[in-house]
Amino acid sequence: MIRMLSSLGVARAAGPLRAGCRLLTTGAGGARGEAEVEVERHTGEDQGIVTLSLNRPRARNALSRSLVEQLRARLDELRGDGAARVVVLRSRVAGVFCAGADLKERATMTPGEVERFLHSMRTAFVELERLPQPTIAALDGAALGGGLELSLCCDLRVAGPRAVLGLPETSLAIIPGAGGTQRLTRLVGPSRAKALVFTARRFGAQPALTMGVVNDAVEGGAEGTGADEAAYGRALEWAREILPNGPVAVRMAKRAIDCAGAVDPATGLDVEQLCYARVIPTQDRLEGLRAFKEKRRPVYTGQ
Repeated sequence: MIRMLSSLGVARAAGPLRAGCRLLTTGAGGARGEAEVEVERHTGEDQGIVTLSLNRPRARNALSRSLVEQLRARLDELRGDGAARVVVLRSRVAGVFCAGADLKERATMTPGEVERFLHSMRTAFVELERLPQPTIAALDGAALGGGLELSLCCDLRVAGPRAVLGLPETSLAIIPGAGGTQRLTRLVGPSRAKALVFTARRFGAQPALTMGVVNDAVEGGAEGTGADEAAYGRALEWAREILPNGPVAVRMAKRAIDCAGAVDPATGLDVEQLCYARVIPTQDRLEGLRAFKEKRRPVYTGQ
């Protein structure tokens, strides 16, 4: 919170693409050189949308040391990327978003190694949560344990028709350890969070929407996509709605909203005022006024 106030005081190869749009892909190699986390920068009309893809098919995107390290590296790149306006987090593995922690790898760790890994994973999740850009998780398939916790770090979540969500940790005699107890509670309330965690219940897209775990649920594959990509297609639709808006304003709005649940109302209003002060001197604000006067669509540059 102190960091937030201080900073405010200082002045895709698959999935639906628009015509004329393409993807530029970069990745990070794991222990054997595989890119388990890829960054895809959209071009054309979708320029400004970035897709962050998990791609560890042999382990259903299980959260290993390597995947977490790669995720942190990609997030570090995106944090300072002014051209990235919206980030969509998805899986490239059919039928799964993320199956949670890599329990096979975990079984080989000493207690000290487990604690260090959990610290690294929690840090990665906080880094995702604190990305300045709006983030959208596309849940096509299973998002269990750490996989659901990962998605809870995003601003918005879309569930596809084959989504299976849940925090099954208590069935393994542990508890959600990467922020799940905290983020889920803030999202759905303590009573509902307790019910889901105590029972280790798994649930689909529509119950997730009803409970407020996700913002949108896709009942079938969108046009031009299969059921395994339905959530990703809908997530891109959300991203395209956000994309034309002022990028500085969107980032400041995210910061103000994130602060709302963590401070008292008076402090929250102060933070909102500070966030508003950041947009006043921007060229985008003047462009918005000109476009409104001239009855045209504004063209924002993030300046």
